[in-house]
Amino acid sequence: MSHLRAWFPSIPSTSYCRFALIAASLVLGNVSAIGAETTDSRSLRVEASSPVLDWNAVALAANHIFVGGPRWTGFSGPAVAVLTKRNSLRPFPNSEWNAWKPGLDAKQRFVSVNALHIDPEGKLWVVDTGTPQFGGPPVEDGPKLVRLDPATGTILRIYRMGPDVAPAGSYIDDIRFNGPHAYLTDAGKGAILVLDVTTGIFRRVLDSVPATLARPHRPIIIDGEVVRNANGSPLLVNADPLEVSPDGKYLYFGPLEGPWSKVPTSLLDDPAISPTTLAASVTPWADLPPIGGSAMDEHGNLYFIALKDETVYRRDPAGTIVSLVSDRRLHWADAPFLARDGRLWLPVAQLDRLARFNHGVTRVQRPFLLFSVNTQ
Repeated sequence: MSHLRAWFPSIPSTSYCRFALIAASLVLGNVSAIGAETTDSRSLRVEASSPVLDWNAVALAANHIFVGGPRWTGFSGPAVAVLTKRNSLRPFPNSEWNAWKPGLDAKQRFVSVNALHIDPEGKLWVVDTGTPQFGGPPVEDGPKLVRLDPATGTILRIYRMGPDVAPAGSYIDDIRFNGPHAYLTDAGKGAILVLDVTTGIFRRVLDSVPATLARPHRPIIIDGEVVRNANGSPLLVNADPLEVSPDGKYLYFGPLEGPWSKVPTSLLDDPAISPTTLAASVTPWADLPPIGGSAMDEHGNLYFIALKDETVYRRDPAGTIVSLVSDRRLHWADAPFLARDGRLWLPVAQLDRLARFNHGVTRVQRPFLLFSVNTQ
C-alpha cells in the first residue's frame, strides 16, 4: 500500500491504515461511497471514488448523487451517472443516453457533458457541449440542454443549441437560473447565452466583449507551472464561472483566469437592449484568481477553489475572502455543488494532468475522488 501514501500525502498517520484499506477497495470496484466524518468539521470528507469517470460535475437531488464528466478526458465512464447504494456508477437516465459514438445520432445521446445543475424546482439540468474533442467543433445536434426528473430519469425537455447559438469553436460551459431565464457561459468563443426557459429561445450576448475573454497575462499556474496546450501556448479559457446574485439583479461572470464582472439581469433579459448598451453596462465585480469552479449561497457568499494553491475559499458580499480548507488532493477540483445541509461537494478532475497538457504523457492519479466539506 505504499503507493497509496504517495496519492494521499495529507492523510494523518493515525488514520492512514483505515483509509488505505478503504482506498484499496475503491480501486477494485467501479466506485465506492464513503461517509466517514473526520474530527475537524472543516476537514474534507471523501464521498466517493472512481477509476473510470473523470468527473468535473456533481449535483444532489431526489436523494441521489449525480456525477458527470466530458468525453475528451479519455476515460470510459458514463457521461452522466448516479452513485448507487451498491457502490457503482449507474448511467443516467439510461445506457442509451450514454452510448454516443462518432457516427451515431446525437439528438438523444450525451456527446460530452460539462455541467450538471439543479433548478429552483429541483429538476436536473445537463449541459452537453456537443464537442467530443477538446477545442474541436460540435457535432450535428450535439450541443443541448437536457432537463430531467432526478427521481425517475424522465426527460422533461431538450433545448437544442444550433450553430447560431453554439457555433464552431464554442464550448458551452455552465448554467445558472433566474426566474424564467437561464444563463450559460461559452468558454470557447467567449459569450453569455440567455435562455427563455418557457419558449426555448436562446440569445447570444456579450459575444467576444473583453469581460468574457481570457487575458494572456493571467495564466493558469498549477504546481508552479503554466498550464499549456499541446502546441506550447498557455491554456486560455474564456467565459466560464458564473453566479446570480441572491436578489436576482446581477449576473456575475468571468473567464476561468479572472477577473469577474457583473451585468444587470434586467438588461441581460431584455432582447430590445442593443449590444452596445449591454456591453457598456458591464462593470468589474471581483478580481479572483484562476478557479476550478464556484457556488453561491442565499446570502451571497461565493465559494470557489483556487487552482494555484488547491484551496477552497469563501468570499462574503463585502469582498472579504477567507480560506476554508486546503489540501493537495484538491488538484483542479471543479464545479462545486452546495447542498442544503451546508456541505460543499467537490469533484476532483485533475484536468491539467491529462496527457493533452503534458506532451502526451498522462499524470493523472487514479482513482478520481469526490469530496465534501462543511461550510458552516
